[in-house]
Amino acid sequence: MRLLFFLFFFSASCCQYISAQDFDEWFLDKTLRLDYTFSGDNHSQYIYLDEMRSSDGWYGRRVNLDRLLLLGNGQICVKDCKSGTVLYRCSFSTLFKEWQTMEEASRVHKSFENVFLVPFPKKPVDITVTLTDTHNQVKGEMTHRVDPQDILIRPVSNEGNFTWKYLQKSGDSKNKIDVAFIAEGYQATEMNIFENDCRDAIDAMISHEPFKTMSDRFNFVAVMVPSKDAGVSVPHDNIWKNTAVGSSFDTFYSNRYLTTLHLKRVHDVLAGVPYEHIVILANTDTYGGGGIYNSYLMSAAHNEQNLPVVVHEFGHSFAGLADEYYYDDEYEPLYPADTEPWEPNITTLVDFKSKWADMLGDNVKIPTIPSGKNIYTEVGVYEGGGYQSKGVYRPVQECRMKVNQAPVFCPVCERAIRRMIDYYTKQE
Repeated sequence: MRLLFFLFFFSASCCQYISAQDFDEWFLDKTLRLDYTFSGDNHSQYIYLDEMRSSDGWYGRRVNLDRLLLLGNGQICVKDCKSGTVLYRCSFSTLFKEWQTMEEASRVHKSFENVFLVPFPKKPVDITVTLTDTHNQVKGEMTHRVDPQDILIRPVSNEGNFTWKYLQKSGDSKNKIDVAFIAEGYQATEMNIFENDCRDAIDAMISHEPFKTMSDRFNFVAVMVPSKDAGVSVPHDNIWKNTAVGSSFDTFYSNRYLTTLHLKRVHDVLAGVPYEHIVILANTDTYGGGGIYNSYLMSAAHNEQNLPVVVHEFGHSFAGLADEYYYDDEYEPLYPADTEPWEPNITTLVDFKSKWADMLGDNVKIPTIPSGKNIYTEVGVYEGGGYQSKGVYRPVQECRMKVNQAPVFCPVCERAIRRMIDYYTKQE
């Protein structure tokens, strides 16, 4: 499916680093949830703070706190008010950013919900949210101060009394990556089906390297939130359902693009659950899905291609990998010829040495002519990727990020995923 995620190894050299042992100095074992509205059109971006909430427990990373591994198309930065020390940073991508590349954005303004989680500070902090364009240029920025004693920071809990359970618990959340599965379009009587669907998805994920050998870095939970209606909304068939997180096909008028725009609702159903990354399984057999870096992935749980799609979309939402397929029908190219993409698995050759140049064999030509041999493992520089047949290049002939039929992630994608897992779980 579509990818909104831009990846680059980003240095925070100008920042004062916060080591693992500093977490308890600056933060409580709580989460500060920040709800924002992003709005604009294809030329403008505006950021508004909606609401702040708190919950017990912090389930995000406790290492590499102020370092960005991925640049994303947006970043959030938490600084101590008094010293200016950068305490925490993360990057993200948004449906808003992708919508800005659509024709519709040239003739109308729209707004999109976005929700971010940061560790709860002990002292007042300044939080800056930044949005960038496809040229890596800042186009929107907003800074606001947060006083942890603010009486309007609303505590939240599992108000819906939804049950949840661990499907795999590898250890304490303090040094593991917590992934939550949400039931979407499953009625109360279908939770056994949902649990089985979760287990199938987990098995598919951890059957691929490097997840297979690093599966002990992950905790997986299933959130049994029931929907009034079974299935999901399909606007092009005039089908509208009342479901847990309001998902729908036809995102941006693309029939197979299955997402939800209701991010506040997504995080509401996760209140009280240990989570850091989100997988939404939709109770439908129609092919579709989507994934947004550091936001969520969604997949049609009962389509025959569901398991390959889940793995592909987790490559997006967790690891920030780019789509390697192409079709040249973009309203506006996501990868301008004068800018190196942020993803690790595609390049415009503007700064190829920052990508997989070190993984090329001797005498590999650029561009590399497909040979039809060793199509999943032979690393080269093959033209076509990122939805563009010309000017964007991918590492191998076929990869998990290009076609559902590919059984593995290519060596470049596998290395990028491994680096991401280490980023969350090992002090660098």
